Amino acid sequence: MIGSGYVGLVSGACFSDFGHDVVCVDKDAGKIDALKAGRMPIFEPGLDTLVAANVNAGRLTFTTDLKSAVAGADAIFIAVGTPSRRGDGHADLTYVFDATREIAAALTGPTVIVTKSTVPVGTGDKVEAILREMVPTVEVAVVSNPEFLREGAAIGDFKRPDRIVIGTEDARAMQVMRDIYRPLYLNESPILFTARRTAELIKYAANAFLATKITFINEIADLCEAVGANVQDVSRGIGLDNRIGSKFLHAGPGYGGSCFPKDTLALLKTAEDYGAPVRIVEAVVQVNDSRKRAMGRKVISALGGDARGKSVAILGLTFKPNTDDMRDAPSLAIIQSLIDAGAHIRAYDPEGMEAAQAMMPQVTYCRDAYEAAAGADAIAIVTEWDIFRALDLKRLAAAMAAPVMVDLRNIYPLEEAARAGFVYSSVGR
Repeated sequence: MIGSGYVGLVSGACFSDFGHDVVCVDKDAGKIDALKAGRMPIFEPGLDTLVAANVNAGRLTFTTDLKSAVAGADAIFIAVGTPSRRGDGHADLTYVFDATREIAAALTGPTVIVTKSTVPVGTGDKVEAILREMVPTVEVAVVSNPEFLREGAAIGDFKRPDRIVIGTEDARAMQVMRDIYRPLYLNESPILFTARRTAELIKYAANAFLATKITFINEIADLCEAVGANVQDVSRGIGLDNRIGSKFLHAGPGYGGSCFPKDTLALLKTAEDYGAPVRIVEAVVQVNDSRKRAMGRKVISALGGDARGKSVAILGLTFKPNTDDMRDAPSLAIIQSLIDAGAHIRAYDPEGMEAAQAMMPQVTYCRDAYEAAAGADAIAIVTEWDIFRALDLKRLAAAMAAPVMVDLRNIYPLEEAARAGFVYSSVGR
């Protein structure tokens, strides 16, 4: 497993739990030393226990030595980062191609090379071309096997997947991939074999569609506020239709994280390159970007239209619960808009504050929700961590300079917030 970040580490740990022998490789010696000592580089529920069990069983090891890991491997997974390239939004494939060259230099015999990283259509062709140029006599098949892991639920997603997508038309590679995923046959997880380019596009199409659902219900939430309807009831009313489904229909401050923002941009760039624009996705990206700033204005409105000199408590910083991932989190844009308006920010998040401190050093970070609320003129719930779902609202209100709450995740019933004395606003209700 080349790359021991989120995808590589979770995939490697789960594969080893299936009974396979897995070596996770990373250039970051500090990360590898930490993993050998049992310290996880990311927060993912259950990952530390899973890693420890398989390390102790001798099936999972960590190294910085790619050459020794690749030698004799039946399959080599590339799971390195593909961030948005600065300036144009294209996926930066530098790490993928660098890994490919290092793998080629270390190959000792036939193998299957699998791109687990999220890569644009045609990347597998380029990986294969590099291999053909560097090791023309070695039998190598290049496969696309995109991941569909949700941060905070990744282990369950890996072990009980909706589907396993494998892009190859090479018979030997198909058999190797069947053998790797054989333990999931008992769960009757459907394995979809496609052409390699099709598999690459499936990942982007899936994420773009989910991002569209989120953005759609957020715009409907704005309409609900304008006409006096309740977006939660609208979501239930349309989600009960099996053709639509209820997932990703929760109104909020917009999507963020490591996947949706960069993958929608990468899909736009691919569509642009091939002269087949995807106008719906273009609108989704534009609406989502403006949504985050609009949520900052929503908090300012709750402050009476003027945030200068006011203290605002922010509950939740990560882009979603059960992760420490701050990448493109809505909180970043919301907090920046409040700071630009002259507000002072006090924040609390169960897992994201270490990463947030590096991004927003001007924020005061607190030990819990009640410390964040102390003396605040308003409080905003930005991430729906479970710990925020059963707050003592009366205690919270009593700690504040003014009992104003902006619930951007619709955690609390309107009546409950009112009983606690809050001037309460939410999204689409």
